[in-house]
Amino acid sequence: MENGISLYPGQGIPWDESTAMIEAAATSKLKRLFISLPEYDCDLGDIKGELSVILQTARQHNLEVIANVTPYAMERLELRELSPSLLRMWGIKKLRLAEGFSPEEIARLSQNRQGIRIVLNASTVTHKLLAALMEYKANFQQIEALHNFYPRRGTGLSEDFLLQKTLLLHKAGIRVGAFVPGKNRQHSLRASSYTTLENHRDEDAFLAARHLVALGIDMVFIGNLPDKDELSALAGLSDQAVTIRAQWQTDNPIEREHLSRVFTSRQDVAQNAVRAVEGPSLLQESGLHIEPQTAPRQRPLGAITIDNDNNLPYTGEVEICRIAQAADDGVNVVAQIDAKECNLIEYISPGRKFSFIFHD
Repeated sequence: MENGISLYPGQGIPWDESTAMIEAAATSKLKRLFISLPEYDCDLGDIKGELSVILQTARQHNLEVIANVTPYAMERLELRELSPSLLRMWGIKKLRLAEGFSPEEIARLSQNRQGIRIVLNASTVTHKLLAALMEYKANFQQIEALHNFYPRRGTGLSEDFLLQKTLLLHKAGIRVGAFVPGKNRQHSLRASSYTTLENHRDEDAFLAARHLVALGIDMVFIGNLPDKDELSALAGLSDQAVTIRAQWQTDNPIEREHLSRVFTSRQDVAQNAVRAVEGPSLLQESGLHIEPQTAPRQRPLGAITIDNDNNLPYTGEVEICRIAQAADDGVNVVAQIDAKECNLIEYISPGRKFSFIFHD
């Protein structure tokens, strides 16, 4: 995934702090930098100087810059037109067009030969807009989309709305990004969290990011200034599987090794559990066995289990409990999904990959 950080020139972040954040993001192997060109009143000379430093530092560290622009921001920066050649010279590789641009303008900009990609506002895209872009022969190979962030509490999107817009864009072959909040809100509007989903406003950034991946989001940006741990977590984020944190309840090295893989949810969905396709076959290939636990354990919601040798031919079967189930002497309870993460189970649809992040 090509995830990234966000900076907001003109909001009082010291220049050296911005450059240090870019350097830290690059060190963490993040690929992108989202910047919002200012619409608010601020010293134009300072803004241009700050932008110059940010863009130069991003170029030096090979971060792909996505610049959010509105017609008023263009006016503030004294830009008569959005020249792809000028943008490329500045180091801006992607241009997010907020409100105020017509379908004809968006289509024309998407046809540029400088390789500047156009990023739509995913939160406001409609069937009508996509149809108009097709009519004006927009180059969909150079179009992406990015949801808004919503600083004011109570204004973020619902999950259903985000899904609706994201599916609409995916059907048109357009990749979609969204924002999660970071811990450091010192320089944000009213110390707010810059998040796309309202339910993420007070959420841990890594959990929120994994939730977005489970919802089908292709790229994630931390809206606020991230700390070191958040940078590392975002850099390690994968869109190859629904990834869930869980606590070990076994010291058995064979059981721990067995669960270290990426699994695939079976197409024939069980009522009470997520069942992995690969469990028994992986165990057979290894030639190992799963011994029964000394005493069978109850299986609460979120329990991760492996069938033991009492359950031939199911030995090695990996399951996640969708509901609480009784103890079974053929089933070992080896881990428990963290309570805050149990909602991610519902996104493991038939054929979907899933994996775990374990802690003791």
